[in-house]
Amino acid sequence: MNELLDLYLTFARIGCVTFGGGYAMLPILERELADKRHWTTLDELRDYFSIGQCTPGVIALNVSTFIGEKKAGIKGALAATTGFLTGPIVIILIIAAFLKNFATLPVVQHAFAGIRVCVCVLIVQAVLRLWKKSVVDPFTLGLYLTIFSLNAFSSLLPFKAPAAVLVITSGVLGVVVASARNRRQGENAHSGASAGAGGSEKEKGSEKEKEGRA
Repeated sequence: MNELLDLYLTFARIGCVTFGGGYAMLPILERELADKRHWTTLDELRDYFSIGQCTPGVIALNVSTFIGEKKAGIKGALAATTGFLTGPIVIILIIAAFLKNFATLPVVQHAFAGIRVCVCVLIVQAVLRLWKKSVVDPFTLGLYLTIFSLNAFSSLLPFKAPAAVLVITSGVLGVVVASARNRRQGENAHSGASAGAGGSEKEKGSEKEKEGRA
């Protein structure tokens, strides 16, 4: 029961103090869940974000469900998800009750403009963190440029690929390329071992010839 309460309170606090949603929340989730509490690793957290991108719902909410399930099964998933939703729902209800009266005020509009800038900074920070761990070789760089082009220039293309399709396709390509690399490495290792064995047999034969001459 304490573990479920801990999950609820942790994600309730995260839900109340994180802004921007999606990838803007990645640095805070990394600090709270991976660095501080060790409930997950950085690689696992990034995998959860990838899965959350191509599944229905908000990315950060999906991540909280994944981590809760990992910690305490279905009950943990419900506790983490409910905790994450509690703060935002209360805050949004309060804002919605008064927003119509204050939305047109210049000070409120300027505040929203500043918040948008802050959210952009958080997203850029998350992208840089993901870049260091994800784009590590020519294949991943080429895949990144391809996916970026499909999204950035989608208005110029006759079709628009859904995010889920792009994520699933990238995952399939990753499996194919990794399998090909492993197979190639295995063949190279086998060839090297065969060459080494052949060299050893030749050395033994040479030694026997020398002994026979002696």
